[in-house]
Amino acid sequence: MTEMETGKFITFEGIEGVGKSTNIRHLVNAIENAGHAVLTTREPGGTPMAERIRELVAEHGDEPMPDVAELLLVFAARALHVNNVIRPALAAGTWVICDRFTDSSRAYQGGGRGLSLEYIDQLAKWVHGDLVPDLTILLDASVETGMERAGRRSDPDRFESEQSDFFQRVRATYLKIAAEHPERFVVVDAARSLDAVQNQIESIAAILLGDRHNQ
Repeated sequence: MTEMETGKFITFEGIEGVGKSTNIRHLVNAIENAGHAVLTTREPGGTPMAERIRELVAEHGDEPMPDVAELLLVFAARALHVNNVIRPALAAGTWVICDRFTDSSRAYQGGGRGLSLEYIDQLAKWVHGDLVPDLTILLDASVETGMERAGRRSDPDRFESEQSDFFQRVRATYLKIAAEHPERFVVVDAARSLDAVQNQIESIAAILLGDRHNQ
């Protein structure tokens, strides 16, 4: 009897309005059609307690939230998520596709809020150690495009209500991280038509599934 293979861990990143939810579903369908079990999840969130933290982080509360409190809450949710959902699923051979992971902390709390990337990386090492995505798909579009698309949603949360310069910093940080880690990142031009983006997602899926079959 062969030892069960661990699943692949794939994350999607990007600013608001780039189509993460739609394209996650497209990738999930491709992987499931190839016969693999897939768990889709999100951050902050993914467990009952982590979802409650998500509400705290995203809501327009009466009490001001210091940037460092926001960062620590996100990592508290991540600790729950990693230990209670992600690691067990991967160990069981399930592929995990996550809407945001630690790169979001680097981009939003690091780039956007200006917190130390060194401190964020220290928290990452503490919270999830050697758990790093096998692949990160960065859906990239201009801030103007993303905000125009996100603006169609009702009741924007605390992050969606940020100004353009905040998202410019977030996007620039994402692109910098992707350039520094080309072995892990695929940058997808999300400003193109949905068909064009999903064609690229299908190509990515084919490579992932091919790698899997050759192991």
